[in-house]
Amino acid sequence: MGKHALILFAHGARAASWAAPFERLRELTQARLPDTDVSLAFLELMEPLLQQQVAALVAAGVDEVTVVPVFLGQGGHVLRDLPLMLDQLRASYPALRIHVVGAVGEDPDVLRAMTDYCVGALGAAGVAPGAGGV
Repeated sequence: MGKHALILFAHGARAASWAAPFERLRELTQARLPDTDVSLAFLELMEPLLQQQVAALVAAGVDEVTVVPVFLGQGGHVLRDLPLMLDQLRASYPALRIHVVGAVGEDPDVLRAMTDYCVGALGAAGVAPGAGGV
């Protein structure tokens, strides 16, 4: 059995503080998967870029990677940019097995959690859910 890693793939931003929730997600995920390397990688503007992270994992002996796009939807970056990057990575590392799942924001359980948060925002604002009003 080989060594598997999980990469949380996010867009990246100029402000370092933008990455804080993604770091927390990585830490929480790592805590649930203590025997799996869980890392962050970015499309642009932050490091490591996906290509850099995959190179580091391969150098560490990883032979299988699952990429989780931490995006709300399947926009151009997930539908166009990520597949091109994965094609390049597969060409560079033919022995590496790379899996990719859908954007996290399109998962029904994630959408339910986000809906619960949005509905709860009314209560936090002192408005009873279903009370209407604007």
